[in-house]
Amino acid sequence: MRLSGSEMLGPTPPLADLWRRSFVELLGAFALVFVGAGTIMSIGPQADAGTLDVALATGLAIAVMVTAVGHISGGHFNPAITFGFILTRRISAVLGVAYVVAQLVGGVLAALLLRWIFPAANRDAANLGAPSVHTIDIGAALVVEALITFFLVWVVFAMTTDKRNAYTGVTGLVIGFVIVFGMLLAYPITGGSFNPARAFGPELVSGTWSDAWIYYVGPLAGGAIAALLYDEVYLRAAGPAPVGPPETGVEEPGLGAPTSDT
Repeated sequence: MRLSGSEMLGPTPPLADLWRRSFVELLGAFALVFVGAGTIMSIGPQADAGTLDVALATGLAIAVMVTAVGHISGGHFNPAITFGFILTRRISAVLGVAYVVAQLVGGVLAALLLRWIFPAANRDAANLGAPSVHTIDIGAALVVEALITFFLVWVVFAMTTDKRNAYTGVTGLVIGFVIVFGMLLAYPITGGSFNPARAFGPELVSGTWSDAWIYYVGPLAGGAIAALLYDEVYLRAAGPAPVGPPETGVEEPGLGAPTSDT
């Protein structure tokens, strides 16, 4: 069965293929939240506790999942990345919406499982791993979330959409490293989300919505800017080469010049 499409929404994949891809996105977001938020509750709720542990755990989760199943769905696991692909028309809007729903559901399911696994003392102290702002103003936190997501989406586009890239074999590892360096900077000050699905699951299950909007506005804005900029500057087809006399290197047949029969 194939879903109907339109010029605005773009071509849509067969229904069975849409579900297969979406399930992979759900699984990737689940792994991200389960490992990332779970590590926070394992090491302690302090803003600077285990920054390296959380950064490595989160980055490795993404690296492994992108490497393992990126060939099925593209390995987004992040509504900010999917939003960038929709804006640049690299996936259909219908498929993009299915990805986002799957990512959010994956985050919620992981948070529910974490609530069952960890005792109340760990859950309450860390708000189930929900990100929160520490030591800096809300405006600065918004910029940090937007900027790290900009780097993330920029690298995703460079590694997965640019045919000139010769290092696609390490795509998952490179994307995971972006998460690691972003977390090393941002975890002690913003909680280091860069991903609405990463924030949404723990926030919904724990009921923690303090300054929650920055974890949606920041990543979506940063990701959109990165996607549109990379697409416009590096992925748009170059215009036709100008023609002129032989000294320009581009010859143009003149009047009376022989032409080949077709």
